[in-house]
Amino acid sequence: MLFIIRDMKHVVLYSQPGCPPCTAAKHFFKARNVEFEYKDVQADPVALKELLALNSRSTPTIKVGEEVMIGFDPEKLETMLAGQVSGK
Repeated sequence: MLFIIRDMKHVVLYSQPGCPPCTAAKHFFKARNVEFEYKDVQADPVALKELLALNSRSTPTIKVGEEVMIGFDPEKLETMLAGQVSGK
């Protein structure tokens, strides 16, 4: 499947070491050539504050533009990215 990027939203992955769903989310983005910012909430206190401000206390928490997903749901993430990625 070929993806055409349009109006790319900023994608942030709040993660921590040893989190299998976080690793799955990273592979999901890389397999689809989606650029994302990785923030380690264990190592970065600012990232942890951002995570808490999103009303989340768990990883992965994924932010696509202004939409937030707590946990990793590939189908929902596809929908969140659909506004910026069109399959052809």
